[in-house]
Amino acid sequence: MRMKPLFIAASLTLAAALVGCTSDGTFKMFSSDYGARADAGYQLPAVPIYKVDKKYHRQVVRYDTDEKPGTIIVDTANKFLYFVLPEGKAVRYGIGVGREGFEWRGTARVAMKREWPTWTPPSAMIGRQPELAKWRGGMPPGLTNPLGARALYLFNKGGDSGYRLHGTPEWFSIGKAMSSGCIRLMNQDIIDLYDRADTGAKVIVL
Repeated sequence: MRMKPLFIAASLTLAAALVGCTSDGTFKMFSSDYGARADAGYQLPAVPIYKVDKKYHRQVVRYDTDEKPGTIIVDTANKFLYFVLPEGKAVRYGIGVGREGFEWRGTARVAMKREWPTWTPPSAMIGRQPELAKWRGGMPPGLTNPLGARALYLFNKGGDSGYRLHGTPEWFSIGKAMSSGCIRLMNQDIIDLYDRADTGAKVIVL
């Protein structure tokens, strides 16, 4: 007996639900995880996540790679960061990347992790923006600090690369090229990544 198209469609929908994966390869969305929260003595404000394109919301997706779980892969062209999970999955985060002239590619490792880090602008940045000279000795942690709630410090064979994976109070910059080369995530996302990533983790920037 020939099955009706409606029956076939219903069967496919049920099958997708049973394996927990939608037709676009998403296993789980975390759109409700961007509310206000207390964190290490700071009151982190909510992100108006409805204003952020849904593709940049944190989600578990299908992701095939030969890299081992725990590896971080940064897709600068599509503004995504992937934290590799077992079984062909990854946590995908929306990111902001370096503006034109500040892009970079390569492989590094997470050498240090810091909660509510101090931000010290590089001398080259102070040269471009003299008003930052007041922070030459470091800008204290806080809700307006450019590094946000967490920072992962990237080192390569030459030592400190100068680049970071970090949070940002500027949630509206996610999906855009606005930084001086660092990879920025919404604060709620960098907290999640910070808790998942180990010191020494491999980071690949495509």
